[in-house]
Amino acid sequence: MADIVRDTGKKCSNWGKWGAEDELGTLNYITPEMIARATRLVKRGVVFSLAIPLDNTGPQVNQPRRFNPIHRMILTGPDFTTGAVKRPGGVGFADDMVIMALQCATQWDALSHCFLDGKLYNGYDANLVGSEGAKKNGIEKMARHIVARGALLDIARVKGVQWLEPGYAITVDDLEAAMRAQPVTVGTGDALLVRTGQMAMCRARGGWGDYAGGDAPGLSFQTAEWLHAKQVAALATDTWGMEVRPNEIPNTYQPLHQILIPHMGMLVGEIFDLDALAADCAQDRVWEFLFVAPPLPITGAVGTPVNPFAVK
Repeated sequence: MADIVRDTGKKCSNWGKWGAEDELGTLNYITPEMIARATRLVKRGVVFSLAIPLDNTGPQVNQPRRFNPIHRMILTGPDFTTGAVKRPGGVGFADDMVIMALQCATQWDALSHCFLDGKLYNGYDANLVGSEGAKKNGIEKMARHIVARGALLDIARVKGVQWLEPGYAITVDDLEAAMRAQPVTVGTGDALLVRTGQMAMCRARGGWGDYAGGDAPGLSFQTAEWLHAKQVAALATDTWGMEVRPNEIPNTYQPLHQILIPHMGMLVGEIFDLDALAADCAQDRVWEFLFVAPPLPITGAVGTPVNPFAVK
């Protein structure tokens, strides 16, 4: 069954489409004209942050590698008020730091995050992602590029449920039904946000449970060719892993990732909080917006925390 992954990868490959040296992938679809057009979608000046808090209440529960942010102070008020640290004139300063896995909260996957058969997007050798970071397809290459028209498809709302059940695979028919019902178009250069309601489920149940790494609703593997044909620039969901879990294809892991990232060069986002935006879209019946979500330009990073904005 794993051959279906490689066969689909070949059908959806964008290797060489934007040149042999490209490290941006589907972000190349976003033109200056599209950005200017997207800014004209702002009518009310309302800004929605799609990020969850960066703190120790995050979803990384019992994870072997990723952990929730650890916030530590370097300088505090008592350092100065007790006289332990002194500056002329009675002035004091506070400083702090964060230790975190870059993909522990709302985040983008860089094009160096996933590889197949030893190859990154555009044919680069996976060995270029070493102990010092990614020498190709690092997230810093995208630092000024993620401004686009955003479109939300609220699959849970279209189906009349608060959330999709874990294990539900969102099909092409589901995506197109949402486009008709809401209605909104999805096309070249768009940032597509797909709401499953899983984050709302966690809130209703009072905890994250196995949100990180457990069973989840998500996009079906069969959506790969649809996303490729639509020329979507970026895709994000309110789930830990974007695609349905358990995975649909036996003996493979995160098969849709294997198509979207190393073959298609698509920017993938996860753990986006879409609930407030979805409620507003349902109220004003406007499902498109200016989407602004630049990554932190961490040189060689294979992912980045992000505070994405939807502006209506």
